[in-house]
Amino acid sequence: MEISRRQLIRQTIAAGGLAAAATALPGVVRGGAASAATAASAPVENAAATLQQTFTTGAPNALGYRKVLAIAGEPHGTRTALGVAAGPGRAAARQGLLAFVQLSDVHIVDAQSPLRLEWVDRLEDPGSPVATGLLTSSYRPHEMLTGQVADSMVRAINQVENGPVTGRPLALAIQTGDNSDNSQFNEVRWNIGVLNGGPVRFDSGNLTRYEGVADGNALTYDTAYWHPDGAPAGKPVDRPRKEYGFPVVPGLLNAARAPFNAEGLDIPWYSVFGNHDGLVQGNFPTSTLQLNLLALGALKVVSPPTGINPAEVLDNLMSDPAAVITNLLSGVTNAGIRVVTPDLNRRLLTRKQVVEQHFSMGGAPFGHGFTTANRQQGTAYYSFDQGSFRFIVMDTVNPNGYADGSLDKTQFTWLSNLLAASADKIVLVFSHHTSDTMGNPLIATGGSLETRVTGGAVLTELLSHPQVIAWINGHTHTNKITPRPRTGGGGLWEITTASHIDWPQQARIIEIADNTDGSLSIFTTMVDHTGPAANADLSSPAELAGLARELAANDWHDHSGGPGTADDRNVELLVGNPLA
Repeated sequence: MEISRRQLIRQTIAAGGLAAAATALPGVVRGGAASAATAASAPVENAAATLQQTFTTGAPNALGYRKVLAIAGEPHGTRTALGVAAGPGRAAARQGLLAFVQLSDVHIVDAQSPLRLEWVDRLEDPGSPVATGLLTSSYRPHEMLTGQVADSMVRAINQVENGPVTGRPLALAIQTGDNSDNSQFNEVRWNIGVLNGGPVRFDSGNLTRYEGVADGNALTYDTAYWHPDGAPAGKPVDRPRKEYGFPVVPGLLNAARAPFNAEGLDIPWYSVFGNHDGLVQGNFPTSTLQLNLLALGALKVVSPPTGINPAEVLDNLMSDPAAVITNLLSGVTNAGIRVVTPDLNRRLLTRKQVVEQHFSMGGAPFGHGFTTANRQQGTAYYSFDQGSFRFIVMDTVNPNGYADGSLDKTQFTWLSNLLAASADKIVLVFSHHTSDTMGNPLIATGGSLETRVTGGAVLTELLSHPQVIAWINGHTHTNKITPRPRTGGGGLWEITTASHIDWPQQARIIEIADNTDGSLSIFTTMVDHTGPAANADLSSPAELAGLARELAANDWHDHSGGPGTADDRNVELLVGNPLA
C-alpha cells in the first residue's frame, strides 16, 4: 500500500481529532452511593491523587492569561458500557488485586539542542493557513522545565504509596512512551536518571549560560518566543507577553539549568517506546546521518527566512528535514542563525541504543522491562507477569517515520502467539500509540522493509482474547477512556492518559479489584505533580514545576482538551473477570 505525505498528514489529523474527542458517555454513574463507598473505604491522605484536590484555571486577564487554581477533587464515577452490571454489594465484597501507576509523554527536552526545530512551531499558530497539528510539539514556552515536572511527578507518586480505592501498595510504574523528546543520548539519560533518582542537571552545551531561543541574545532575538528575562535593550516585547499576557520571570533560565537531587521512584518502573524516543522530533528517522551531524553541530536555526512559503516549507520538511535545515544553515537565506556550544551528548540514539541505556544506568528492575533479546536484537516489545496479571508491552513506533504508529509483522505474530498462551492470566496491554493513531503503513523510508500492521487489526486481535481487559496508552496528550466491545459480549477498556508536558500535566493510578461476582473493577485516579498552584519563587524543582503547569495552561496552541471529561479521569470501569 502506498501513501503520500499529504494523505498521511490528513490521516494523522483525522486520527488525532478522533482520539482527542471527549464527550460524556451513556452508562456513567458519578458520585453515587457505590463510588462514595469505595472512595471512603481507603481515604486519601495527600492531594496528589485527585480525589481530594486537583487544579483548574481561573478567569483570564485582559490578554487571556489564566492563573492555576486548586479546587475540590473528583469522586469516582462508574462506567458500564461493556455490559457488566454494577452490583450494589460489590464494594463490601471487593478484593484488591493490583495497583500501579501510568506515566505518559514526559517529553524530557534538551531545549538548547541545534536539532530542536522551534521555528516551525509558528506554522501552527492560530490562523496559520497550513496548520496540521503535526508540528505543535516543536516549541513550548515551558519546555526548559520538563525535568522539574518529571521529578515533581515522581515525588507525588511516592507520596501516594497506595491505591486510593483498594489500599494496595503501588506495585510498579510504567512509562507509556515519549519519555524523551528528540531521541538524544542526553534526553534519554535524563529521563532514566530522574526516575532512578540521584544528582541530575538538565543542561547541555555551555554549562555556564543558556543558549536557546528563550535567552536574551540580541543578535538572534525573535519575538515569536517567550523570553522570561524580558526583551534585550532596544528590542520589542515578545508576542507571548504582548499578545497572550505571559509574565517576566527573571532568573528562570538559570534556575532551570541548576543541578538538583532527583528523589527517584520508590517502586520498580518499566519503559515503553514512543515515537519521540525513536524519531527526531517524533517524526523523522534517526538513521539519517545528516540529522545526527546537525544535532552535534554548532549552529542553530532560530528564525525562518522572511518571505517563506509556509506550505512549501511544510512539504519539504515532511520529505527531507535535513536538507531544509542544511539549506537554512548554509547562509543562502536570511534565516536567523546563532552559534551554540556543540555537545556530543546530543547524539541521536537508535532503538537498540535506547534499550541499552536502560541497562547501563541501573535501577529496578534491571533493564526496566527490556529483555536480553531486546538488547541483542534491538527490539522494544516484551512481557512480564505480576501475580495473576500479564503485562504485554508493544512497540508501536514505525522506524520509517511520522508520528502515527503501527506494528511490524514479526511483532504482531509474537503478540498473537503470546495472547494464545495467556489464557490463565488477566492481560493488560501497553503501548505508546492508541488504536486510533496506528494508521502508519510506511515501509523502507527509515530502513525497515517489514509489512506494517495497523491499529484496527491489533484491536481485533486483542478482542479475540477474552483475557485482555485493558489497553493502556498515551500519545494524544489527552485523557480519554474508550469502551471497546467484543462481538458476543464483553470487551476491553482502552485507557489513554494525558502528558506531563502539556496541560494538565497528570499521571494515572490504575487499580484492579475482584468484585467476587464474576466481574472486575478497574479504578483509574488521576495524579497531579507536587508543583503548587501559584509558585512563589524559583528555589526548588517543585516551584519550577508549578510554574511549568501554569505556562502549559496558557500555551497559545490550544491544549484545553488534555484533561478530557470527568468520565475520562476518576472512574470505575466494569469488566468481566476472565478467570472467574
